[in-house]
Amino acid sequence: MRLLFCIILLLCCSSWYSAQAQDSARRKLMGTSLFDTARAKPHDTLVKKPVAPMMAKTAQDTPVIVKRRIHDPNKATVRSAMIPGWGQIYNREYWKLPLVYGALAIPTATFIFNNTYYKRAKYAYEAVYAATTEIDGKVDKSKLPGIHPSMLKENGETYPASSYQNIRNSYRQARDYSVLWFLIVWGINVVDATVFGHLKTFDVSDDLSLQVSPTFNSALRTPGVGLVLTYKKATPRYSLSALR
Repeated sequence: MRLLFCIILLLCCSSWYSAQAQDSARRKLMGTSLFDTARAKPHDTLVKKPVAPMMAKTAQDTPVIVKRRIHDPNKATVRSAMIPGWGQIYNREYWKLPLVYGALAIPTATFIFNNTYYKRAKYAYEAVYAATTEIDGKVDKSKLPGIHPSMLKENGETYPASSYQNIRNSYRQARDYSVLWFLIVWGINVVDATVFGHLKTFDVSDDLSLQVSPTFNSALRTPGVGLVLTYKKATPRYSLSALR
């Protein structure tokens, strides 16, 4: 037992001596001991102070911009002048679109019809004139087969050149009138959009009123009837306003 105790004591002493030797070597390299390192004070840390949050703006502090459409009659005029019916769409009078395009379709159809027959009559006149008039002692009948059947008699014969000339002039005049009527209808479309564009903002409230009331004429000292017309400038129906 004594031998065993001596061996254990010897091992403990050798372990302590080894630890001291390692500590001495470490102090030479680092300048501090293992125990000094354990007792070292921790580094100071930066403590962030809580920042007070900024006060959020409420809805009452921030103005809310509400954009409302202002009806401009000039826009209705310009749009109708560019495209028929566009001004009526801007005025929100959609039921007028069939009327506008129906009115424009009539002169358009007559223009196509008259222009077609004008070309046929013109060709027939030139063909008959060339076939009946000698030029350098020759007549040209090569264009006669190209005459449209509607420009011939029932038996297939041609009319005189003067007849085709009158027919040609008649269809040309009707074609030109079709163009004129088309422009007139287009102009009516522009006028309609302009007038009803102004009526969109026309004031029909109590600010504009006509009253008949009895009065007393102080100069003549006689009773009478007075006519009073009251007018106030109307405010725009749609505007750009700020709500708080």
